[in-house]
Amino acid sequence: MRMKLSALLLLAASLGLTLSANAGEYLVKYKNEKAVNNIVFMQTESNGLQVRSMHKPGKLLKVSINEFQKVRVLAEILRDQNVEYVVPNFKLKKFEAPTDFLALKDQYALAKVNAPQAWAKAGNKGKKMITVAVIDTGIDYNHSALAPNMVKGIDYRDNDNDPMDLTGAQNPGHGTHCAGIIGATGLVDGGIQGISPEVQMMPIRFLGADGSGDLDNGIKSIDYAIEKGVQVISASWGAAVPTAQAQPLIEAVKRADAAGIIFVAAAANDGKNNDNVAMYPTNANTPNMIAVAASNSSDAKPSWSNYGKAMVSIAAPGDAIMSTLPSNKYGNLSGTSMATPLVAGLVAFLKAQDPSLTGAEIRSLMQSTGAKVQIETACNCRIDALASVTALLDKQSWMVPAAATLAVESSDANVATITEQGLLTGKAQGTVTIKGTDASGRSVSSLDINVGKTQSSNPDPGQPGQCPLDPGMCEIMCAIMPDLPWCNQ
Repeated sequence: MRMKLSALLLLAASLGLTLSANAGEYLVKYKNEKAVNNIVFMQTESNGLQVRSMHKPGKLLKVSINEFQKVRVLAEILRDQNVEYVVPNFKLKKFEAPTDFLALKDQYALAKVNAPQAWAKAGNKGKKMITVAVIDTGIDYNHSALAPNMVKGIDYRDNDNDPMDLTGAQNPGHGTHCAGIIGATGLVDGGIQGISPEVQMMPIRFLGADGSGDLDNGIKSIDYAIEKGVQVISASWGAAVPTAQAQPLIEAVKRADAAGIIFVAAAANDGKNNDNVAMYPTNANTPNMIAVAASNSSDAKPSWSNYGKAMVSIAAPGDAIMSTLPSNKYGNLSGTSMATPLVAGLVAFLKAQDPSLTGAEIRSLMQSTGAKVQIETACNCRIDALASVTALLDKQSWMVPAAATLAVESSDANVATITEQGLLTGKAQGTVTIKGTDASGRSVSSLDINVGKTQSSNPDPGQPGQCPLDPGMCEIMCAIMPDLPWCNQ
């Protein structure tokens, strides 16, 4: 039963909503082209609806809706059985701690993770066949320490082919700094060196000089990286939003997983436990995801770094990290934004030694060989490049997954059971380790496998029944369409 517009406005007023003439942007996930045609047909000035763009890989339409008419228009869109969901086009932001510039180019992070020894063990510093997409504020691709490793990118912020890192009050050169941590050449006198100096880096810009960008362009950036066939994505940004709102972003990460791309994401800088905070894309919990917390020069967690036993994979140096800045400059920045490209660069270095490695395999390799630290992650560890490459090149065995959090599936007295085929099932809340023997007779053990408690506090990606709009709007939608999945909970 349809409600008259006057009744809708009265209901909105009773819920304390302010309706103005400003337009809000939404992403509509369509099931088929019939939905697209229906929405295009709705596009009139009187409806206050305008279709802004279409993103076919995600089956998404970006639309703007007049704030005064959004209740009626959203109701009409959601009533269409050819529409899967609608979410706000929310903002994503970079995860950089307060800026602090240093004159000396002291790269303690490379020494801390034993990068020079890892290069010596491998006999190389990476390979150009590996490409890392740096999805960020862009990169100063003319920087003398970066230029030899740059490949063509794109700019979704300004809709052009020039992903130059444009600085501003909120952006000292975030993307350029991340790129240097991954793959600065180390060939410039007085410069710096990345953890994988022999690599290709693709700049994909969707964050602006204010350090933020929207959901729609973030998704387009991921799909561009997929289209271009990169091996690794470095994402030092995100947002704390409900899982239902993050669904199109989660789906983009899943598309990257299906394409064999390893996705390295920052845990964020709120000092919170990501097991209890819905932070995306880092909480996507996909097989290709490596979620990164920050450590400092003493292997302690900076107060601002997020953490989490279930949702954060590993830690890496992210405090006072020296790297490249636009206009051939160098400076010191802090954040999980800086820890993330260090891990992404290590992933690229390990992929250069064995291109067949998957995200789950590299994540487990780094966790199994990580240096133990008092930072709460899945492995309570910090990356160690030498230990990881040694295990890989010496053909040591490791468990995949090395660490995990499982849901409880019964009230069995045993914490977990495992079949001969290696299928592990959580039975009761607790912690177990899995031990095995490889073909050569060497024993191998997992890290902690947690069952229950931790992951139960955070819904699975894409869990149905969550309203993707703000609570007031959800109440209005339920008054109009009480059969929506979240209305009877």
